[in-house]
Amino acid sequence: MTDVTDATFEEAVIARSAQVPVVVDLWAPWCGPCKTLGPILEKVVAQTDGAVELAKVNVDENPRVSASFQVQSIPAVFGIRDGKVVDGFVGAVPEAQVAEFVGRLAPAPSEADQLVAAGDEASLRRALELQPDHPGAVTGLARLLLDGGDPAGALDLLSRVPETADTRALAAEARLAGQDVAVGEDVAPLLDGLLGRVRDDEAARQEFLDVLETLGPDDPRTATYRRALASRLF
Repeated sequence: MTDVTDATFEEAVIARSAQVPVVVDLWAPWCGPCKTLGPILEKVVAQTDGAVELAKVNVDENPRVSASFQVQSIPAVFGIRDGKVVDGFVGAVPEAQVAEFVGRLAPAPSEADQLVAAGDEASLRRALELQPDHPGAVTGLARLLLDGGDPAGALDLLSRVPETADTRALAAEARLAGQDVAVGEDVAPLLDGLLGRVRDDEAARQEFLDVLETLGPDDPRTATYRRALASRLF
């Protein structure tokens, strides 16, 4: 479950729905039926084990999203696939009806999906034979290749699928491994050294960004060094 705002809706719902169906729950704290429906949605979506994702939007705090759906009353629930509304309902409906709605969004696992769930290298390669751009197979095998010392192979695989937060992080790790760049706990000396070259050296700039990607968005050093990078470039 993700709380989505006007600012994050495009990436968290529209872009994400190209990878997995997203259920959008438009609600508000004062709405009694919303409090009834919310836990049911969370339970039913959780039972899909990631085949469907839930995005909750507080309409009072995010008027642009609410306006885009032209809702007249809440709770209002929409199923999004490939950036488009494919199903929906309004009001607090029974759990059985919610389950039917979510079930229509969740595709039956394909043979490739089942092979990806197995997780071993042979199964992942077979999944890619069946579906060369299967996101789970690509990222799963890329991780195995990277851990096995083949960063070039991992990068080649990752080029098959659209960029996501997961693939960006994997690609960054693979590029750094390909250059024998070790990212330890104390990355400040490495980043400080690169910072002096980022304006005129594209390779240094990419390495700098890759190191930040491996730190992740929640690491406070990421924001600090992104600001430092912006000040050097602009």
